[in-house]
Amino acid sequence: MPHDHHHHHHVDPDAGDLRVAAAIGVNVLLTVAQIIGGLVSGSLALIADAIHNLSDAASLVIAVVARRIARRPADPSMTFGYARAEVVAALINYTTLVVIGLWIGAEAIGRFFAPEPVAGWIVVIVAGIALVVDLATALLTWAMAKDSVNIRAAFLHNLADAAGSVGVILAGSLVLLFGWTWVDPVVTLMIAAYILWMSFNEMPGVIRILMLGTPPDMAPDEVIETLRGVPGLRDVHHAHLWQMSEHRASLEAHLVIEEGHWPRADAIKAEAKVRLSERFGIGHATLEIECARHACDHVKVFGAA
Repeated sequence: MPHDHHHHHHVDPDAGDLRVAAAIGVNVLLTVAQIIGGLVSGSLALIADAIHNLSDAASLVIAVVARRIARRPADPSMTFGYARAEVVAALINYTTLVVIGLWIGAEAIGRFFAPEPVAGWIVVIVAGIALVVDLATALLTWAMAKDSVNIRAAFLHNLADAAGSVGVILAGSLVLLFGWTWVDPVVTLMIAAYILWMSFNEMPGVIRILMLGTPPDMAPDEVIETLRGVPGLRDVHHAHLWQMSEHRASLEAHLVIEEGHWPRADAIKAEAKVRLSERFGIGHATLEIECARHACDHVKVFGAA
């Protein structure tokens, strides 16, 4: 059920294309089955799930395209490369999910005021098919989930989708057993709430990358103190620390070399880069060196003067 299409996939360049294509295919087929089942049975929950499944398939398509773009090397017009294409795709997916979640929620609330009959058996059968497809999609992405945060998120959400399908099966069963048609919009509201919660929970991280924020798992002050611990280095200022993409952090900074150590300036800078790489995994560092006697005055540690 809730098929959050925040799948901004980041996998090995030559791995997983067929599996992702298969995941797209089964989600499209499921969408068709659920729309037909929802219209015939009168179940809003099935239609809501169908739309969410379609958004899942669309998000996977966006992810595949972004993945291919991200593989392109840097060039004169895009000197940092194209890795952030995946992040942009993720933001598109999350934004679409918010719109879908709000629409589904509004439709569910309207169903409370204008209830319609629900054919329980059709709901149970189609939701059962959805459960199988959700589990199949999870299996298709399971191997790739080990090496990618994005694919792992897709895998976990497909498991959650399977749990949602169980909820719809339960709703259809209650309609069959007790005639409780109100359960259908209740389950629909739960789907909408899940979509919105997951979207708003994941969007800040994507926006943080696009806004050149510091990596959330890295303490900026600790990075600076590590640099200051390099022998012959007096201070660090004018520092910018940011994520170039999901898995790559970068730093640029001015290093102030102690008086009397200028002949070792290149060695000091090289040592600083080694420490950044070994301790924090920062492989891209642009460091400008200054002599202590002629260092910049009244500048901040982070950011420009």
